[in-house]
Amino acid sequence: MDMATVDLSERFVFDDPRFDLLAEQSAQKYAAGSPFPHIHFDNFLPQDVAEAVLAEFPKPADIDWHNYNRQTEIKLVCADETKFGPVTRNLFYQFHSIPFLRFLEKVTGIPNLIPDPLLRGGGLHQIRRGGLLKLHADFNKHDSLFLDRRINILLYLNKDWKEEYGGYLELWDKDTKFCGDKILPVFNRLAIFTTTSDSFHGHPDPLNCPEDMTRKSLALYYYTNGRPKGEDDGIHTTIFKARPDESFKGVMWRMGQDFAPPVIWRTVRRVRERFFSKSIQKRG
Repeated sequence: MDMATVDLSERFVFDDPRFDLLAEQSAQKYAAGSPFPHIHFDNFLPQDVAEAVLAEFPKPADIDWHNYNRQTEIKLVCADETKFGPVTRNLFYQFHSIPFLRFLEKVTGIPNLIPDPLLRGGGLHQIRRGGLLKLHADFNKHDSLFLDRRINILLYLNKDWKEEYGGYLELWDKDTKFCGDKILPVFNRLAIFTTTSDSFHGHPDPLNCPEDMTRKSLALYYYTNGRPKGEDDGIHTTIFKARPDESFKGVMWRMGQDFAPPVIWRTVRRVRERFFSKSIQKRG
């Protein structure tokens, strides 16, 4: 380990005034996010810090990952911080720090946020070609601290990521009738969103990146002691839910994609999503 890496791992903190300003400028946009409160920030970390974290990110064969391989999720996860590089490890500490908690509270409007140094469900996430994470609402209670899960953050570390690779973070309404937003997982982009029993999200289509690339992210979750009245739906684990095109008709829809250029199907899908969005708004 060279001294430059040590210095970088020790000096980065979130008490830069620019984060206070960013939070103040972003709170209204976050609250107005559709289909539930969310926002994303580009070039979130200083460039040298983001580059160093990417350089430390372990390849699939480098460490002992927890391998999820089932119909609803195909991904690699590591929550053991002893496997993180020094810059990455310090960055996780900073994401748990008081300055960053205050930043999150200002952006989201949720007071008294509590970090999770145990990284339940969080840590390093990596997805290879063909991997996916179906639409879901997250577990709502920490299994050992018994706190209420309120906020997810995802820091993406994917350089030269192209739209055709897929891997969008999709945010869907509670009835999974329409996709309110899609966030491409590009390098140094931070996504923040509110988690409830109705905040369905994921990247439900298999990744189409080259074999030598993976979708890399850092995932952290934040809690409170209790949640607002009306949001308590009882304790539940992760709730998976199908999109409209994952019904029987959806199966036939996907089969049709094999016989037409991808650009046609992307266009048709955007039109369908806009139609569902307008229909829901009219009924509301």
